[in-house]
Amino acid sequence: MYTTIHTLHEYNELVVTEPAMLIYFSTDECNVCKVLKPKVGEMLTESFPKIKLIYINLNQSPEIAAQNRIFTVPTIQVIFDGREYIRKSRNFGMDELRNAIDRPYQMMFS
Repeated sequence: MYTTIHTLHEYNELVVTEPAMLIYFSTDECNVCKVLKPKVGEMLTESFPKIKLIYINLNQSPEIAAQNRIFTVPTIQVIFDGREYIRKSRNFGMDELRNAIDRPYQMMFS
């Protein structure tokens, strides 16, 4: 479901080549992240199948966190056509995330 990336080069390559992607930033210690990650993946698979799912473990890739100003986990970044449209950190609901993604997704893929 999720593609795990480890380097800033991989991240930059995906931003340029993928039309739409959701990046899930987390750490091994984040218990909320462990519960939320499968729910986000399931929602995207069902409602937004054209968005590529990316996972970044900040313990393994701190340079990606630094480059993207990620200071807390979980953080979700949604990118369309190389530009960040949505960023949700720490406390957010699935309905809130779904509603935020829906409009730009429909504009791009409808």
